[in-house]
Amino acid sequence: MSGAERIQKVLAAAGVGSRRAVEEMVADGRIRVNGLPARLGQRIDPEHDTVEVDEVPVGLRADLVYYLLNKLPGVVATASDPQGRPTVVDAVPDDPRVFPVGRLDAASEGLLLLTNDGALAHRLTHPSFGVDKEYLAHVEGRPRRGALRRMRDGVELEDGMAHAVAVSLPEPSVIRIVVQEGRNRLIRRMCEAVGHPVVRLVRTRIGPLADRKLPPGHWRPLSRSEVREMERHASRRAGI
Repeated sequence: MSGAERIQKVLAAAGVGSRRAVEEMVADGRIRVNGLPARLGQRIDPEHDTVEVDEVPVGLRADLVYYLLNKLPGVVATASDPQGRPTVVDAVPDDPRVFPVGRLDAASEGLLLLTNDGALAHRLTHPSFGVDKEYLAHVEGRPRRGALRRMRDGVELEDGMAHAVAVSLPEPSVIRIVVQEGRNRLIRRMCEAVGHPVVRLVRTRIGPLADRKLPPGHWRPLSRSEVREMERHASRRAGI
């Protein structure tokens, strides 16, 4: 098998654990390769084989990268823009080529994940996986409890009902809202529907991923442990 290496070497390089720890996981039946229990000393090809650890898919390709960007307002969350505006892809290394995961409109700011791992990107954005996204919405006026209750219970939008998984009021004109959808301008439309248009919108968390110390306009690579936690979170949410 071209490109195949021993499973303990591949998974250790992917940050799953030391080679000895991976051997113990194999012996305990915690690792599957292409749907079948892994074997001690088994050789796998990171480019073609699918590996799960504790039923969580693991990205193995050596060229996979994961960047966390604190997006500035005015930067578009696309790989290119016909209007010539700056894009999030311009803010990170251009090799290997990455793409933004999910939506964040040009006027909004905050955390955005960029990667070339299509499988993880799918799990983080598809509605069936239900990954939390948390925002701070600075709004006009001072929302009352009834407005927050409506957002939890559901508000009617032109493309259907939308509701928050959690909503609170940390400051008089700031709504903390958690959703699991990725519809276009969803938070802005929900706030406007309850009578409080958004003045400023900041995404503060994606699943388990947050970073209050990352300056606006800056990016950093995810650690191996953060990537593993994102993989576990998306898989748990989907019931994988």
